[in-house]
Amino acid sequence: MDIFTSKEKRRSLALPGRAASPSFKAKNSPKGSPNVAAAKPAKLAVEMESPPLLFHGTPTQSSGALLSGQLLLAVTDPEITMETFTMVLQAKVTTRKPVSKDCPACTTKITDLFSWKFLTEPKRLERGTHAFPFSYLLPGHLPATSHSGLGVIEYVLDAKAITTLADKITIGRTLTVQRALMPGMDKTSIRIFPPTNLTATVVLPSVIHPIGSFPVQMRLTGVIDNSIKNIQRRWRLRKMIWRIDEHSRVISAACPQHAHKIGGLGKGVLHEDTRTIGSEDLKSGWKTDFDAAGGEVEMEFSAVVKANSRPVCDVDSPTGLITSHNFILELIVAEEQTAKGGKYATPTGAARVLRMQFKLVLTERAGLGISWDEEMPPTYDDVPNSPPGYTKIDYYHGEIPPHDDEELERMGRSHGHSTTS
Repeated sequence: MDIFTSKEKRRSLALPGRAASPSFKAKNSPKGSPNVAAAKPAKLAVEMESPPLLFHGTPTQSSGALLSGQLLLAVTDPEITMETFTMVLQAKVTTRKPVSKDCPACTTKITDLFSWKFLTEPKRLERGTHAFPFSYLLPGHLPATSHSGLGVIEYVLDAKAITTLADKITIGRTLTVQRALMPGMDKTSIRIFPPTNLTATVVLPSVIHPIGSFPVQMRLTGVIDNSIKNIQRRWRLRKMIWRIDEHSRVISAACPQHAHKIGGLGKGVLHEDTRTIGSEDLKSGWKTDFDAAGGEVEMEFSAVVKANSRPVCDVDSPTGLITSHNFILELIVAEEQTAKGGKYATPTGAARVLRMQFKLVLTERAGLGISWDEEMPPTYDDVPNSPPGYTKIDYYHGEIPPHDDEELERMGRSHGHSTTS
């Protein structure tokens, strides 16, 4: 029997008066305490002072968002000497379908937007909390933070401090950057369905939001056909289906090491994905009027984005990550005929599906709609000159009137006496 493959347990006995081997002690001794990392001489924290980072308007119109805060360095040792102290604002674009899934360079692209250098030379700091303020104006053309099924866009503050004893203290803070488009006039769209006379008019808001419902108005005209003598053919709405689709697409670029897989540098692989973030089937709720000219069907309902769908706002990034939304409306109509003036209609067996698609803009709520530059008080350049200048000045030549009170009273009495007389 081979002793290395035998499943029988083997027990070793220690001789009397002889200590057990170190290996035997290690196996039967209690579990040792875990290794504790050495305490850092200081800690970093980021304290934000600016309001939420929100771009107002389109990328070409937005004035950006103001980022400001303090980087707090809490020294726990009696005294330390800082050699370098820097912080970088980075934009990270991550694709969930990289060219090479095990390559970090193919998965994530990092761009440094701005950097702060808090120390120009080594500085000695005593125990306590030391504040280092920072600020930056995020350009309005940057894409907003996005987390879709195909890619991620995020912004990170990465701070690093190094002491003269080579102690490295780091901290990272993820920033949420949003974009809000101001609502405008409702959009009215008309769809015609030949060879029938059916015409659909749909009214939708200019923008919708991830939370909350929005109204939809639909009107269907041309439902009656009187082309046949003494017979009236008409379309009756049986069912209506609406849904909101979210389309995502990303272009996965390769790093120089794996560029040969897609035909060289400067090329990428396009990935697309579509999911439904809201839908409903309606079989009632509209008003049908066959007495109107041509006949019509009117309806108004509320549509909403599902709360648990985690919708992604519209984004069009130069990095290749695009997210858009469409509103799809399907009307199922059945044909029936009746004698002109008759009360009862007979189905003909014909039916149609009227399908319409409209572009939706999903954006964050703008709140008061005031950007950072409009909240600032006016500068001296914006204040007009005051008081206004005089165009013509007339000089007085003559005696200066007296300023004595008695003299003024005397002049007043004499003036009143002359008036009475």
